[in-house]
Amino acid sequence: MAVKVGMVSLGCAKNRVDAEMMMFTLKQAGFELVRNAAYSDVAIVNTCGFIEDAKQESIDEILDLVRLKNSGRLKAIVVTGCLAERYQKEIMKELYEVDAVIGIGGNAGIADVIYNVLKGKKQEYFPQKTDLSLCGGRVMTTPFYYTYLKIAEGCDNHCTYCAIPMIRGKFRSKPMEDIVKEAEEFARYGVKEFIIIAQDTTRYGEDLYGKPMLPELLRRLCRIEGSVYFRVLYCYPERISDELIDVFASETKVLKYIDIPMQHCNADILKKMNRHGSKESLSALVRTLREKVKGITIRTTLMTGFPSETEEQFEELSEFVEEMKFERMGCFAYSVEENTPAANMKDQVDEDVKKHRRDILMEQQERIMAEKAKGSVGRKLRVICEGYDRMTECFFGRSEMDAPEVDGKVYFVCEGYKPRVGDLLRVNITDTLGFDLMGLGEPL
Repeated sequence: MAVKVGMVSLGCAKNRVDAEMMMFTLKQAGFELVRNAAYSDVAIVNTCGFIEDAKQESIDEILDLVRLKNSGRLKAIVVTGCLAERYQKEIMKELYEVDAVIGIGGNAGIADVIYNVLKGKKQEYFPQKTDLSLCGGRVMTTPFYYTYLKIAEGCDNHCTYCAIPMIRGKFRSKPMEDIVKEAEEFARYGVKEFIIIAQDTTRYGEDLYGKPMLPELLRRLCRIEGSVYFRVLYCYPERISDELIDVFASETKVLKYIDIPMQHCNADILKKMNRHGSKESLSALVRTLREKVKGITIRTTLMTGFPSETEEQFEELSEFVEEMKFERMGCFAYSVEENTPAANMKDQVDEDVKKHRRDILMEQQERIMAEKAKGSVGRKLRVICEGYDRMTECFFGRSEMDAPEVDGKVYFVCEGYKPRVGDLLRVNITDTLGFDLMGLGEPL
């Protein structure tokens, strides 16, 4: 009987892709993959270690599995991912019930590690970070109609608050031919929406081709036949070139949606973050995008309470949010990450103040999004059907304006036909539900 392996993957979509590649390796090695790790023989926790809340979530998940192991329901626990890479020796020392800890460079060896732990051999396996392969098979964990395309690994930006470069290593692009081939294979399986991810997608290709190649990659991907489209996340504002903007404007298969993690707008705070720009330059970028790419949805992420952020600097950020009226926005309070330059900066902001400022911005954004939702009434939007909600007695899905897991929904009813999950249809927006939309669906 095959050994049952369950995977719990936490954190970002980039981590999810790593988990899918490990699952493919395990499947090829003859293991049986189970959806619920609680019903497995061996449970893998693919951890996140980006900020304090994510680290705590990873630890809580491991502790839940430890309880299952102590009750006799699990044979072994394997810890992978960013937390494993960052705290290589501490995990087994603090959680002795864990049977193996694997750094990100060891993902390809996951099958051998499991064979060894089932023989009673504890494993600590930390090859070079660059041993993490950018290419290989994957077992999809997303719904069949969308998936993530990770186009690069690591980061060279060295923002002072971020531990990713020390965890993931230097920026490495995946060859363009391999990305296109992967997308073509997924398209044959019915994937319609491809979400382009990396720590910094706008840096794609610099290491391989000597210049940023995201525009060319998107043009190549748009040649794939069929009803496929591409959503781009994690674009650094200073690297959004005129060429890239032109691709968003001209390529019909590139969604008019861009994710730009700006973090702040105050020039002094951005400089301390080792980031570029100012309120003026960021405002100019937003105006240019809206002028050249009609109907574009701009999503950003902001941070409150970075060391030395004054009340006046926060007010500038709040005014920026009010002026820009981003279609989508997330905000988090600065998290002190050990061994990062920002952790040793003077004038750390009180925890309650950081969170209060975050809450103020999110309340602003909720009001802005509710207003923008009302402005969508009367529009006809292309929507991908994701399911049926019994509470509202409506189907639901996402429009071009909404990325999975982080943005909103479109709820709709259909007269005369029943759409299937994954179908594309047109929805005439008739009402709002907070900042979600409601309408009447019809075949596309």
